[in-house]
Amino acid sequence: MLQRLDLRGFDGDLASVLPRPRAVAEPPIAEVQAILAEVRATGDAAVRSFTERFDGVALDALAVPSSEVEAALDAIDVRLRSALEEAYASILAYHQATVAPDVVHGRNGIEISELRRPVGRAGLYVPSALAPLVSTVLMTAVPAKVAGVAEVVLCSPPGPDGTVAPGILAAAAMAGVDEVYRIGGAQAVAAMAYGTETIRPVDVIVGPGSNRVAQAKREVAATGVVGVPSAFAGPSEVVVVADGSVPVAWAAVDVVVQAEHGPDGLAWLVTWDEAVADAVTKEVVAQVEASPRRSHIESTLGEGGYAVVCDGPEQAMAVANVIAPEHLELMTADPTALLGLVRSAGAVFLGPWAPASVGDYLAGPSHVLPTFGSARFSSALRVDDFVKHIHVVSLDRDALVRAAPHVAALAEAEGLAAHAESVLLRSVG
Repeated sequence: MLQRLDLRGFDGDLASVLPRPRAVAEPPIAEVQAILAEVRATGDAAVRSFTERFDGVALDALAVPSSEVEAALDAIDVRLRSALEEAYASILAYHQATVAPDVVHGRNGIEISELRRPVGRAGLYVPSALAPLVSTVLMTAVPAKVAGVAEVVLCSPPGPDGTVAPGILAAAAMAGVDEVYRIGGAQAVAAMAYGTETIRPVDVIVGPGSNRVAQAKREVAATGVVGVPSAFAGPSEVVVVADGSVPVAWAAVDVVVQAEHGPDGLAWLVTWDEAVADAVTKEVVAQVEASPRRSHIESTLGEGGYAVVCDGPEQAMAVANVIAPEHLELMTADPTALLGLVRSAGAVFLGPWAPASVGDYLAGPSHVLPTFGSARFSSALRVDDFVKHIHVVSLDRDALVRAAPHVAALAEAEGLAAHAESVLLRSVG
């Protein structure tokens, strides 16, 4: 079930031999572009049509009434409500702690200050087709609210009865989401980006999703009509680096965990102990066979499940850095010793007592993390993804006189005479 990849003795370019999920090389660009174009052209009608086609639901109203959202919070199981409250408190506290102080900088009489302004309207995408990701509501809405976003909009696919999962509605009520719509897929991204008769366009779209959803966010961002964080938040990924110090069942279950989300993901074990690779692979098979989500896990492991055997810890970490996984678990006798070798990962989970599941639900940072290798250049969703930084420049006359010759020289080198004249006029007299 985990394909074996033996890299012992290999000293070439790891990127040339490490496989990636096939969907990365073949994103559904044409299909997504067609959906986006149709929604942009015909609005609600296209959204309803695609919802019926992909979700099997004929919708009348796209919006979920606010009364229904609030009622869901009161109706959920007390155990779930308690868990949501604890997660909400952790996520809120973490993101409040990350808010940066105002910046004021001065040099040679030029003073720079910075205005931090939230976007006016943020769109959240919360998957539900394969599993109702209740936690994703908090992980996206809370940093938006901490940023000061005035209007937070949530889209989530409807179930067979046309309703949004009660847990998602309850979390939306707890997080203070302003509008909820029962739509999913690329059509939801299009509706939030372009607007329809029912849904006003947003300024930024965040949240994980299928390959189609992730590609749709790329497409709308490319048109310049909406902002999308640079991370590619697609199907889930994990790389577990383990040695013989960790119980086999623990390493195996953490390989399986992210594969529960379904196809196009990635679930790797990386070790320098062949006996560990053998034992964990065998245990993964046993756990998958007993899992109620067996088909989802098998669909991920069939394309993206690997057990990699390396020469040692350094090569293991080099493999992890090339993959740049969403979740990186260091399950070794001395995980701190490996931490300095981490170059690219969405989030790192240190040691056997820190499974990625804690980060998925309760630790505090958002679980909306970069996938498909985008951890090479991007990070977890955070408050700053909902904030614009506007710098303010002020000078007095003496500062302008000092700056003018340098500004003029640079402007003249670029052939921009008016740029030079704008400072030279002010510096005379």
